[in-house]
This record gives sequence, C-alpha cells and structure tokens, in this order.
Amino acid sequence: MKLKKKVKRVLLVLFIILIGVAGYFIYQQFNTKEEVKETKVINEIEKYGYKLKENKPTTYKEMFKELKKILSESEVDEEKYVRKISEMFIYDFYSLKDKTAKTDIGGVDFVYELIRENFLQNAQDTYYKYIENNIYNNRKQSLPVVTNIEIENVEQKEYEYGEEKDDKAYFVKVNWSYTDDAFSSYQKEAELVFIHDDIKLSLVELQK
Repeated sequence: MKLKKKVKRVLLVLFIILIGVAGYFIYQQFNTKEEVKETKVINEIEKYGYKLKENKPTTYKEMFKELKKILSESEVDEEKYVRKISEMFIYDFYSLKDKTAKTDIGGVDFVYELIRENFLQNAQDTYYKYIENNIYNNRKQSLPVVTNIEIENVEQKEYEYGEEKDDKAYFVKVNWSYTDDAFSSYQKEAELVFIHDDIKLSLVELQK
C-alpha cells in the first residue's frame, strides 16, 4: 500500500516537472522576439545635423549626396539648398514603402525643431496612420513611392511664427507623382515654408 502511494507521488512530481518544462518552452516560443538590427548612419552633414541611414532608398541617397555637395561650397547658394531639401522632404515624407512602422516618419531632419513633436504626432494620426509594422520584413501591404518631383516656384517673403519673423522665408511650391497608378488619388502638390534657423533652412509649414 505504501509502495503504491510512493509511486503515485513520484509520478505526480514527474508530471508537474513535465508541465513546468513544457510551459517554459511555450512561453519562450511566444515571447522571445527576434533581435532587430539597429539602422546605421552611413553619411552625415555634421554642420547642419543631417544624417543618412543605410535603409534609405537609392534615390534618397543620391539626393543626400547632392545636398552635401551644395552645402560644402564656400558660399552656399540658398535657392539650390531650399530646392534640394524640398525635393528630399517630399520624397522621404510621402514615400511610405521604405518605412518600418507608422512612427517611422520621413523628412524629420528638415522640420523646425520647435514644431517637430507636433509634426510627428500629426503625421502618425493622418498620413502614416495605417502603415503596418515591417520590423521583420514580412509586410504584404502595398504602399506609395514618390517619383517625378517638380519645383514649380520658389519665392521669398515675410513669414511670422510665434513672436518671431523671417523677412526672407522661402515659399516653395512642389508637385509630384507616384510610381504606381494605384496611388493617383493621393496628395500630389504642396507648398512648403522654410525659415532661416541659424545656418539652416527649416520647414515650419506644410500647406496642402
């Protein structure tokens, strides 16, 4: 009788151990996340704080090289500068295919620091709202890519922001298209307003 009780106890202990081990492996399977590779900065314009990350499309990388050349001149041509960052902003902000999530907002390098937080939140709540997560490169969602960016007009005039004023702010009218006709109903024109921010030109307004 005692022997049977001991056997039952041993079996019970073994059963509990097996349940514990199985539970541990199930937990590990469902809760262990793949390591996400950190995106490296592969080029930089330190004086202006612009950075180029390795995951950017080839088109944007070429634009960045062109911007770096413009800003490396002994005397920077401001109109060339504002035209190039307008192109870069439109391409990076409105192209969604290369974005990993709705929090991966394009064009942020060019946005005026004091309005950046509000800009990011608005983007997440609107244009970037329905982007599916693609951290592990398994997204099937079809997303737009900008092409054929055209600077229609560049004009300098007064712009007031808060208690400050820039007498020679840049107003840049831009239009563009998308590589896929499926996105032909998406926004295709805008006016960008850039102010002088120390040596930089910073985006303060995106007028649709």
